Amino acid sequence: MSSIQSDVSTVQLAVDSHAGIDAGAGLAPRPSDLAATGLTEPFVCELAIKHLYRGGVMDLTQLVDRLALAGSVLEPVIAFLRHEAYVEVLPTTQSSGIRYALTERGRQIAMDAFAKSGYVGPAPVTLEAYRRVVHAQSVRSVQVTRDNAQRAFLDVVAHQALIDKLGTALNSGRPLFLYGPAGTGKTFLGRRLVRMIENDNILVPYAILIGDTVIQLYDPAVHRQVDTHQIPGLVLSEGHDPRFIRCRRPGVLTGGELTLDMLEVEYDAATKQYHAPQSLMANNGLYMIDDLGRQRLAPDALLNRWIVPMEESRDYLTIGAGQRFEVPFDVILVFSTNLNPLELADEAFLRRLGHKVPFHYVSTSQYHEIWQRMCADLGLAFDEGLLTQLFELYESEGRPLLPCHPRDLLTSVVDRLNYEGKPLGEHINMEQLQHAWNSYFVSLADRQGH
Repeated sequence: MSSIQSDVSTVQLAVDSHAGIDAGAGLAPRPSDLAATGLTEPFVCELAIKHLYRGGVMDLTQLVDRLALAGSVLEPVIAFLRHEAYVEVLPTTQSSGIRYALTERGRQIAMDAFAKSGYVGPAPVTLEAYRRVVHAQSVRSVQVTRDNAQRAFLDVVAHQALIDKLGTALNSGRPLFLYGPAGTGKTFLGRRLVRMIENDNILVPYAILIGDTVIQLYDPAVHRQVDTHQIPGLVLSEGHDPRFIRCRRPGVLTGGELTLDMLEVEYDAATKQYHAPQSLMANNGLYMIDDLGRQRLAPDALLNRWIVPMEESRDYLTIGAGQRFEVPFDVILVFSTNLNPLELADEAFLRRLGHKVPFHYVSTSQYHEIWQRMCADLGLAFDEGLLTQLFELYESEGRPLLPCHPRDLLTSVVDRLNYEGKPLGEHINMEQLQHAWNSYFVSLADRQGH
Protein backbone atom coordinates (compact mmCIF):
# COMPACT_ATOMS: atom_id res chain seq x y z
CA MET A 1 0.00 0.00 0.00
CA SER A 2 1.37 3.41 -1.02
CA SER A 3 1.57 6.39 1.34
CA ILE A 4 -1.41 7.95 -0.42
CA GLN A 5 -3.51 4.84 0.14
CA SER A 6 -2.44 4.83 3.78
CA ASP A 7 -3.74 8.37 4.14
CA VAL A 8 -7.03 7.29 2.62
CA SER A 9 -7.41 4.47 5.13
CA THR A 10 -6.97 6.82 8.07
CA VAL A 11 -9.22 9.66 6.95
CA GLN A 12 -11.75 7.92 4.70
CA LEU A 13 -15.13 9.44 5.47
CA ALA A 14 -18.39 8.99 3.62
CA VAL A 15 -19.76 12.26 2.29
CA ASP A 16 -23.39 11.28 2.12
CA SER A 17 -26.07 13.93 2.00
CA HIS A 18 -28.79 11.33 2.58
CA ALA A 19 -27.38 10.44 5.99
CA GLY A 20 -28.32 13.86 7.37
CA ILE A 21 -24.80 14.38 8.70
CA ASP A 22 -22.24 16.92 7.51
CA ALA A 23 -19.40 14.42 7.22
CA GLY A 24 -17.34 17.21 5.69
CA ALA A 25 -17.00 18.71 9.16
CA GLY A 26 -14.82 15.76 10.12
CA LEU A 27 -12.92 15.76 6.84
CA ALA A 28 -12.37 19.53 6.66
CA PRO A 29 -13.19 21.04 10.07
CA ARG A 30 -13.60 24.78 10.46
CA PRO A 31 -10.27 26.33 11.49
CA SER A 32 -10.57 28.31 14.72
CA ASP A 33 -7.20 30.07 14.47
CA LEU A 34 -4.69 31.08 11.82
CA ALA A 35 -2.40 28.11 12.40
CA ALA A 36 -5.25 25.70 11.62
CA THR A 37 -5.79 27.27 8.19
CA GLY A 38 -2.26 26.37 7.06
CA LEU A 39 -1.89 29.94 5.76
CA THR A 40 0.69 32.51 6.83
CA GLU A 41 -0.20 35.81 8.44
CA PRO A 42 1.36 37.90 5.61
CA PHE A 43 -0.73 36.03 3.02
CA VAL A 44 -4.02 36.51 4.89
CA CYS A 45 -3.14 40.16 5.54
CA GLU A 46 -2.62 40.82 1.83
CA LEU A 47 -5.84 39.01 0.92
CA ALA A 48 -7.82 41.01 3.51
CA ILE A 49 -6.29 44.25 2.24
CA LYS A 50 -7.31 43.40 -1.33
CA HIS A 51 -10.86 42.71 -0.21
CA LEU A 52 -10.99 46.04 1.61
CA TYR A 53 -9.61 47.78 -1.47
CA ARG A 54 -12.32 46.23 -3.66
CA GLY A 55 -15.15 46.42 -1.15
CA GLY A 56 -14.45 49.77 0.46
CA VAL A 57 -15.74 50.10 4.00
CA MET A 58 -16.51 46.68 5.53
CA ASP A 59 -17.30 45.26 8.94
CA LEU A 60 -16.03 41.99 10.40
CA THR A 61 -19.09 40.02 9.31
CA GLN A 62 -18.54 41.04 5.69
CA LEU A 63 -14.85 40.17 5.85
CA VAL A 64 -15.66 36.78 7.37
CA ASP A 65 -18.10 36.10 4.54
CA ARG A 66 -15.75 37.18 1.75
CA LEU A 67 -12.62 35.45 3.03
CA ALA A 68 -14.47 32.34 4.31
CA LEU A 69 -12.44 32.58 7.53
CA ALA A 70 -13.88 32.73 11.02
CA GLY A 71 -13.84 35.91 13.08
CA SER A 72 -11.42 34.26 15.50
CA VAL A 73 -8.99 33.87 12.57
CA LEU A 74 -9.43 37.39 11.21
CA GLU A 75 -9.46 39.40 14.44
CA PRO A 76 -5.69 39.14 15.10
CA VAL A 77 -5.06 39.85 11.40
CA ILE A 78 -7.13 43.04 11.58
CA ALA A 79 -5.39 44.01 14.81
CA PHE A 80 -2.04 43.71 13.03
CA LEU A 81 -3.28 45.79 10.07
CA ARG A 82 -4.46 48.48 12.45
CA HIS A 83 -1.14 48.43 14.32
CA GLU A 84 0.73 48.93 11.02
CA ALA A 85 -1.64 51.78 10.08
CA TYR A 86 -2.90 49.92 6.99
CA VAL A 87 -6.48 49.95 8.28
CA GLU A 88 -8.46 52.52 10.18
CA VAL A 89 -11.61 52.11 12.27
CA LEU A 90 -14.72 54.06 11.28
CA PRO A 91 -17.66 54.88 13.54
CA THR A 92 -20.40 52.29 13.91
CA THR A 93 -23.81 52.71 12.32
CA GLN A 94 -27.28 51.51 13.26
CA SER A 95 -26.98 48.59 10.84
CA SER A 96 -23.39 47.47 11.46
CA GLY A 97 -20.74 47.20 14.12
CA ILE A 98 -17.16 48.38 13.85
CA ARG A 99 -16.26 49.17 10.26
CA TYR A 100 -12.85 49.07 8.66
CA ALA A 101 -11.32 50.95 5.74
CA LEU A 102 -7.87 51.18 4.21
CA THR A 103 -5.63 54.10 4.97
CA GLU A 104 -3.57 55.70 2.22
CA ARG A 105 -0.70 53.49 3.28
CA GLY A 106 -3.01 50.48 3.15
CA ARG A 107 -4.16 51.35 -0.38
CA GLN A 108 -0.55 51.43 -1.54
CA ILE A 109 0.03 48.00 0.00
CA ALA A 110 -3.11 46.79 -1.80
CA MET A 111 -1.78 48.01 -5.15
CA ASP A 112 1.50 46.20 -4.52
CA ALA A 113 -0.45 43.05 -3.64
CA PHE A 114 -2.54 43.25 -6.82
CA ALA A 115 0.64 43.61 -8.85
CA LYS A 116 1.70 40.18 -7.58
CA SER A 117 -1.67 38.43 -7.75
CA GLY A 118 -5.11 39.50 -8.92
CA TYR A 119 -6.91 36.87 -6.87
CA VAL A 120 -9.64 38.28 -4.63
CA GLY A 121 -11.90 35.60 -3.23
CA PRO A 122 -12.30 33.14 -0.39
CA ALA A 123 -9.04 32.14 1.26
CA PRO A 124 -7.44 29.15 -0.45
CA VAL A 125 -6.67 25.81 1.16
CA THR A 126 -3.20 24.32 1.24
CA LEU A 127 -2.17 21.68 -1.28
CA GLU A 128 -1.77 19.20 1.57
CA ALA A 129 -5.34 19.78 2.76
CA TYR A 130 -6.64 19.46 -0.80
CA ARG A 131 -4.85 16.14 -1.32
CA ARG A 132 -6.25 14.77 1.91
CA VAL A 133 -9.83 15.70 1.03
CA VAL A 134 -9.61 14.37 -2.53
CA HIS A 135 -8.23 11.02 -1.39
CA ALA A 136 -10.85 10.68 1.35
CA GLN A 137 -13.79 11.23 -1.02
CA SER A 138 -12.38 9.22 -3.93
CA VAL A 139 -14.69 8.57 -6.85
CA ARG A 140 -13.36 5.02 -6.87
CA SER A 141 -15.07 4.41 -3.54
CA VAL A 142 -18.51 5.03 -5.07
CA GLN A 143 -20.47 1.85 -5.69
CA VAL A 144 -22.40 1.83 -8.96
CA THR A 145 -25.13 -0.80 -9.16
CA ARG A 146 -27.48 -1.91 -11.91
CA ASP A 147 -30.22 0.14 -10.23
CA ASN A 148 -28.00 3.26 -10.45
CA ALA A 149 -27.37 2.59 -14.12
CA GLN A 150 -31.01 2.03 -14.97
CA ARG A 151 -32.05 5.23 -13.22
CA ALA A 152 -29.31 7.17 -15.01
CA PHE A 153 -30.54 5.99 -18.42
CA LEU A 154 -34.27 5.93 -17.67
CA ASP A 155 -34.96 8.48 -20.42
CA VAL A 156 -32.66 6.77 -22.94
CA VAL A 157 -33.43 4.04 -25.48
CA ALA A 158 -30.53 1.59 -25.23
CA HIS A 159 -29.90 -2.14 -24.94
CA GLN A 160 -29.70 -3.37 -21.35
CA ALA A 161 -26.43 -5.08 -22.30
CA LEU A 162 -24.91 -1.69 -23.22
CA ILE A 163 -26.15 -0.09 -20.01
CA ASP A 164 -24.67 -2.97 -18.00
CA LYS A 165 -21.30 -2.56 -19.73
CA LEU A 166 -21.24 1.16 -18.93
CA GLY A 167 -22.33 0.60 -15.34
CA THR A 168 -19.74 -2.12 -14.78
CA ALA A 169 -17.02 0.08 -16.24
CA LEU A 170 -17.95 3.05 -14.08
CA ASN A 171 -18.15 0.93 -10.94
CA SER A 172 -14.59 -0.28 -11.57
CA GLY A 173 -13.25 3.29 -11.44
CA ARG A 174 -10.92 2.42 -14.32
CA PRO A 175 -10.55 4.32 -17.64
CA LEU A 176 -13.28 3.74 -20.20
CA PHE A 177 -13.04 3.74 -24.00
CA LEU A 178 -16.18 4.27 -26.10
CA TYR A 179 -15.94 3.67 -29.83
CA GLY A 180 -18.19 3.21 -32.83
CA PRO A 181 -19.62 5.04 -35.86
CA ALA A 182 -20.60 8.69 -35.60
CA GLY A 183 -24.16 9.23 -34.43
CA THR A 184 -24.45 6.01 -32.41
CA GLY A 185 -24.89 7.87 -29.12
CA LYS A 186 -21.43 7.88 -27.55
CA THR A 187 -21.51 11.55 -26.59
CA PHE A 188 -25.19 11.45 -25.67
CA LEU A 189 -24.76 8.49 -23.31
CA GLY A 190 -21.31 9.61 -22.18
CA ARG A 191 -22.77 12.84 -20.82
CA ARG A 192 -25.15 10.77 -18.72
CA LEU A 193 -22.50 8.59 -17.11
CA VAL A 194 -22.05 11.12 -14.31
CA ARG A 195 -25.68 10.53 -13.32
CA MET A 196 -24.59 7.22 -11.80
CA ILE A 197 -22.34 8.95 -9.28
CA GLU A 198 -23.78 12.46 -8.89
CA ASN A 199 -26.07 11.56 -5.96
CA ASP A 200 -22.90 11.65 -3.91
CA ASN A 201 -21.68 15.08 -2.91
CA ILE A 202 -18.15 16.21 -2.24
CA LEU A 203 -16.17 19.17 -0.94
CA VAL A 204 -14.47 21.36 -3.55
CA PRO A 205 -12.16 24.22 -2.52
CA TYR A 206 -12.64 27.65 -4.02
CA ALA A 207 -8.88 27.78 -4.55
CA ILE A 208 -5.66 26.04 -3.58
CA LEU A 209 -2.36 27.59 -2.55
CA ILE A 210 0.91 26.45 -4.13
CA GLY A 211 3.73 28.29 -2.37
CA ASP A 212 2.56 31.89 -2.68
CA THR A 213 0.46 31.24 -5.80
CA VAL A 214 -3.33 30.92 -5.68
CA ILE A 215 -4.96 28.65 -8.26
CA GLN A 216 -8.72 29.05 -8.65
CA LEU A 217 -10.35 25.63 -8.78
CA TYR A 218 -14.09 25.99 -8.17
CA ASP A 219 -15.96 26.83 -11.38
CA PRO A 220 -19.77 27.14 -11.31
CA ALA A 221 -19.84 25.98 -14.93
CA VAL A 222 -18.33 22.65 -13.82
CA HIS A 223 -19.29 22.26 -10.15
CA ARG A 224 -22.97 22.15 -9.22
CA GLN A 225 -23.44 23.44 -5.71
CA VAL A 226 -25.59 21.42 -3.30
CA ASP A 227 -28.33 23.29 -1.47
CA THR A 228 -27.27 22.61 2.12
CA HIS A 229 -30.63 23.86 3.40
CA GLN A 230 -32.16 20.66 2.03
CA ILE A 231 -29.86 18.37 4.03
CA PRO A 232 -31.83 17.24 7.10
CA GLY A 233 -30.12 17.63 10.44
CA LEU A 234 -27.33 19.84 9.14
CA VAL A 235 -26.28 22.57 11.56
CA LEU A 236 -24.40 25.12 9.50
CA SER A 237 -22.53 26.60 12.44
CA GLU A 238 -20.98 23.17 13.00
CA GLY A 239 -20.31 22.45 9.34
CA HIS A 240 -17.17 22.05 7.28
CA ASP A 241 -14.45 24.59 6.52
CA PRO A 242 -16.25 27.25 4.41
CA ARG A 243 -13.20 27.52 2.14
CA PHE A 244 -14.71 24.36 0.62
CA ILE A 245 -18.03 24.35 -1.19
CA ARG A 246 -20.32 21.32 -1.19
CA CYS A 247 -20.98 20.13 -4.77
CA ARG A 248 -22.20 17.17 -6.78
CA ARG A 249 -19.46 14.99 -8.22
CA PRO A 250 -18.40 16.76 -11.41
CA GLY A 251 -18.65 15.57 -14.98
CA VAL A 252 -16.43 17.42 -17.45
CA LEU A 253 -16.41 16.99 -21.23
CA THR A 254 -13.92 18.33 -23.79
CA GLY A 255 -13.86 17.60 -27.50
CA GLY A 256 -11.96 18.48 -30.63
CA GLU A 257 -10.90 21.83 -29.19
CA LEU A 258 -8.65 20.15 -26.60
CA THR A 259 -4.92 20.92 -26.69
CA LEU A 260 -2.11 19.94 -24.33
CA ASP A 261 -1.93 23.54 -23.07
CA MET A 262 -5.52 23.21 -21.83
CA LEU A 263 -4.37 20.43 -19.51
CA GLU A 264 -2.00 22.80 -17.70
CA VAL A 265 -2.61 25.61 -15.22
CA GLU A 266 -3.75 28.69 -17.13
CA TYR A 267 -2.35 32.12 -16.30
CA ASP A 268 -4.36 35.19 -17.28
CA ALA A 269 -1.82 37.99 -17.69
CA ALA A 270 -4.56 40.63 -17.80
CA THR A 271 -6.00 39.72 -14.41
CA LYS A 272 -2.83 38.15 -12.94
CA GLN A 273 -4.80 35.06 -11.92
CA TYR A 274 -4.20 31.33 -12.25
CA HIS A 275 -6.99 28.93 -13.19
CA ALA A 276 -7.02 25.16 -12.75
CA PRO A 277 -7.23 22.98 -15.87
CA GLN A 278 -10.45 21.06 -16.40
CA SER A 279 -8.72 17.78 -15.59
CA LEU A 280 -8.06 19.12 -12.08
CA MET A 281 -11.61 20.46 -11.78
CA ALA A 282 -12.84 16.95 -12.58
CA ASN A 283 -11.20 15.42 -9.49
CA ASN A 284 -13.55 13.08 -7.58
CA GLY A 285 -15.67 12.85 -10.72
CA LEU A 286 -15.61 12.02 -14.41
CA TYR A 287 -13.62 13.53 -17.27
CA MET A 288 -14.62 12.68 -20.84
CA ILE A 289 -12.44 13.39 -23.87
CA ASP A 290 -14.82 13.27 -26.82
CA ASP A 291 -14.00 13.04 -30.53
CA LEU A 292 -10.58 11.53 -29.84
CA GLY A 293 -8.46 11.85 -32.97
CA ARG A 294 -10.13 15.12 -34.05
CA GLN A 295 -7.89 17.32 -31.91
CA ARG A 296 -5.17 19.49 -33.43
CA LEU A 297 -2.47 17.30 -31.89
CA ALA A 298 -1.46 13.74 -32.62
CA PRO A 299 -3.66 11.18 -30.78
CA ASP A 300 -0.63 9.40 -29.32
CA ALA A 301 0.59 12.68 -27.77
CA LEU A 302 -2.77 13.19 -26.09
CA LEU A 303 -3.04 9.59 -24.94
CA ASN A 304 0.52 9.50 -23.62
CA ARG A 305 -0.30 12.56 -21.51
CA TRP A 306 -2.51 10.30 -19.38
CA ILE A 307 -0.19 7.34 -18.78
CA VAL A 308 1.26 8.58 -15.47
CA PRO A 309 -2.07 9.89 -14.08
CA MET A 310 -3.84 6.63 -14.99
CA GLU A 311 -1.19 4.37 -13.49
CA GLU A 312 -0.15 6.41 -10.44
CA SER A 313 -3.36 8.34 -9.61
CA ARG A 314 -1.40 11.58 -9.57
CA ASP A 315 -0.59 14.32 -12.03
CA TYR A 316 2.12 16.94 -12.31
CA LEU A 317 1.36 20.55 -13.17
CA THR A 318 3.53 23.64 -13.60
CA ILE A 319 3.10 27.28 -12.61
CA GLY A 320 5.19 30.43 -12.78
CA ALA A 321 8.79 30.01 -13.84
CA GLY A 322 8.61 26.23 -14.11
CA GLN A 323 7.55 25.41 -10.55
CA ARG A 324 6.27 21.83 -10.70
CA PHE A 325 3.89 20.34 -8.18
CA GLU A 326 1.99 17.10 -7.69
CA VAL A 327 -1.79 16.87 -7.46
CA PRO A 328 -4.03 13.84 -6.95
CA PHE A 329 -5.67 12.41 -10.06
CA ASP A 330 -8.89 10.90 -8.80
CA VAL A 331 -10.84 10.85 -12.04
CA ILE A 332 -12.72 8.28 -14.07
CA LEU A 333 -11.24 8.99 -17.48
CA VAL A 334 -13.49 8.39 -20.50
CA PHE A 335 -12.31 8.46 -24.10
CA SER A 336 -14.74 8.51 -27.02
CA THR A 337 -14.00 8.22 -30.73
CA ASN A 338 -15.60 7.60 -34.11
CA LEU A 339 -12.30 6.22 -35.45
CA ASN A 340 -10.80 2.76 -35.32
CA PRO A 341 -9.17 2.45 -31.87
CA LEU A 342 -6.21 0.57 -33.33
CA GLU A 343 -5.49 3.59 -35.55
CA LEU A 344 -5.28 5.84 -32.49
CA ALA A 345 -3.30 3.75 -30.02
CA ASP A 346 -1.32 0.53 -29.91
CA GLU A 347 -2.52 -2.52 -28.07
CA ALA A 348 -0.15 -1.82 -25.16
CA PHE A 349 -1.92 1.45 -24.42
CA LEU A 350 -5.39 0.01 -24.97
CA ARG A 351 -4.62 -2.67 -22.38
CA ARG A 352 -4.20 0.13 -19.84
CA LEU A 353 -7.83 1.10 -20.39
CA GLY A 354 -9.99 -0.99 -18.16
CA HIS A 355 -13.07 -1.23 -20.37
CA LYS A 356 -13.66 -0.87 -24.10
CA VAL A 357 -17.33 -0.45 -25.05
CA PRO A 358 -18.42 -0.57 -28.71
CA PHE A 359 -21.47 1.38 -29.92
CA HIS A 360 -23.54 0.10 -32.84
CA TYR A 361 -26.45 1.13 -35.07
CA VAL A 362 -29.90 0.80 -33.53
CA SER A 363 -32.54 -1.78 -34.40
CA THR A 364 -35.86 -0.97 -36.07
CA SER A 365 -37.71 -1.36 -32.77
CA GLN A 366 -35.28 0.97 -30.97
CA TYR A 367 -35.56 3.55 -33.74
CA HIS A 368 -39.35 3.28 -33.48
CA GLU A 369 -39.25 4.00 -29.74
CA ILE A 370 -36.85 6.92 -30.14
CA TRP A 371 -39.03 8.38 -32.91
CA GLN A 372 -42.16 8.08 -30.80
CA ARG A 373 -40.46 9.78 -27.82
CA MET A 374 -39.16 12.61 -29.98
CA CYS A 375 -42.62 13.21 -31.43
CA ALA A 376 -43.96 13.58 -27.89
CA ASP A 377 -41.11 15.87 -26.86
CA LEU A 378 -41.60 18.15 -29.89
CA GLY A 379 -45.41 18.20 -29.73
CA LEU A 380 -45.88 16.27 -32.97
CA ALA A 381 -48.53 13.62 -33.56
CA PHE A 382 -47.08 10.13 -33.98
CA ASP A 383 -47.98 8.38 -37.24
CA GLU A 384 -47.14 4.68 -37.57
CA GLY A 385 -47.70 4.67 -41.33
CA LEU A 386 -45.34 7.60 -41.84
CA LEU A 387 -42.62 5.79 -39.94
CA THR A 388 -43.12 2.71 -42.16
CA GLN A 389 -42.54 4.89 -45.23
CA LEU A 390 -39.43 6.32 -43.59
CA PHE A 391 -38.00 2.82 -43.05
CA GLU A 392 -38.59 2.11 -46.74
CA LEU A 393 -36.61 5.27 -47.55
CA TYR A 394 -33.74 4.07 -45.37
CA GLU A 395 -33.75 0.72 -47.12
CA SER A 396 -33.88 2.19 -50.61
CA GLU A 397 -30.82 4.38 -49.94
CA GLY A 398 -28.97 1.79 -47.86
CA ARG A 399 -28.57 4.07 -44.86
CA PRO A 400 -28.00 2.66 -41.35
CA LEU A 401 -30.36 3.52 -38.50
CA LEU A 402 -28.69 5.95 -36.11
CA PRO A 403 -30.21 7.03 -32.78
CA CYS A 404 -29.54 10.70 -33.58
CA HIS A 405 -31.66 10.66 -36.76
CA PRO A 406 -35.16 10.94 -35.18
CA ARG A 407 -34.17 14.07 -33.29
CA ASP A 408 -32.44 15.66 -36.26
CA LEU A 409 -35.12 14.84 -38.84
CA LEU A 410 -38.07 15.82 -36.66
CA THR A 411 -36.37 19.03 -35.55
CA SER A 412 -35.95 19.91 -39.22
CA VAL A 413 -39.66 19.25 -39.77
CA VAL A 414 -40.50 21.56 -36.85
CA ASP A 415 -38.24 24.25 -38.33
CA ARG A 416 -40.21 24.09 -41.59
CA LEU A 417 -43.59 24.11 -39.81
CA ASN A 418 -42.59 27.14 -37.76
CA TYR A 419 -41.41 28.89 -40.91
CA GLU A 420 -44.74 28.20 -42.63
CA GLY A 421 -46.73 29.19 -39.55
CA LYS A 422 -48.39 25.77 -39.22
CA PRO A 423 -49.41 24.20 -35.90
CA LEU A 424 -47.27 21.38 -34.50
CA GLY A 425 -50.07 19.18 -33.18
CA GLU A 426 -51.24 17.99 -36.60
CA HIS A 427 -49.94 14.87 -38.33
CA ILE A 428 -46.93 15.55 -40.49
CA ASN A 429 -46.86 14.10 -43.99
CA MET A 430 -44.28 12.39 -46.17
CA GLU A 431 -43.68 15.52 -48.20
CA GLN A 432 -42.57 17.39 -45.09
CA LEU A 433 -40.46 14.47 -43.96
CA GLN A 434 -38.89 14.10 -47.41
CA HIS A 435 -37.93 17.77 -47.32
CA ALA A 436 -36.24 17.22 -43.94
CA TRP A 437 -34.50 14.11 -45.31
CA ASN A 438 -33.16 15.97 -48.35
CA SER A 439 -32.01 18.84 -46.15
CA TYR A 440 -30.28 16.54 -43.65
CA PHE A 441 -28.48 14.01 -45.82
CA VAL A 442 -25.95 14.71 -48.56
CA SER A 443 -26.94 12.74 -51.64
CA LEU A 444 -24.53 11.27 -54.18
CA ALA A 445 -25.74 13.81 -56.75
CA ASP A 446 -24.95 16.64 -54.30
CA ARG A 447 -21.46 15.30 -53.76
CA GLN A 448 -20.88 15.18 -57.51
CA GLY A 449 -22.00 18.78 -57.86
CA HIS A 450 -25.24 18.05 -59.80
